[in-house]
Amino acid sequence: MIVFDLKCGAGHVFEAWFASSGAYEEQRATGLVRCPVCDDDTVTKALMAPSIPTKGNRKPPAPSPAAIKAAMTMLATRQAKALESSEWVGTAFADRARAMHQGDEAHVTIHGQASLAEARALVDEGVPVAPLLLPVKPPGEVH
Repeated sequence: MIVFDLKCGAGHVFEAWFASSGAYEEQRATGLVRCPVCDDDTVTKALMAPSIPTKGNRKPPAPSPAAIKAAMTMLATRQAKALESSEWVGTAFADRARAMHQGDEAHVTIHGQASLAEARALVDEGVPVAPLLLPVKPPGEVH
């Protein structure tokens, strides 16, 4: 996984994690990378400053409950939209992702369940995967 500082056309700077630089480029090209503040899709990589820890007595103010709720709502909406064209594969996720990566299956967008060990093995093998940020219930399960 790699983290990038990103900047939208309106000047908002935010941080996002991607499986690789290629994954970032692919998601940006398809309009999946958007500003969490203003929803702008003209996003570019921002200059990244070195990580210098602050003094322990200088903590940034906590975000307001309204800001947290707005961010979670936006995240849930975007994740649901991304999953609309994705196939639920349940616990077969690791096997299906590996098979597609090795060329044994056609490439399609999938989501499902994988243990931490399975996810780590996929990443170690170079299979492009990313965790979902919000829990997803399998199709047919009561919400």
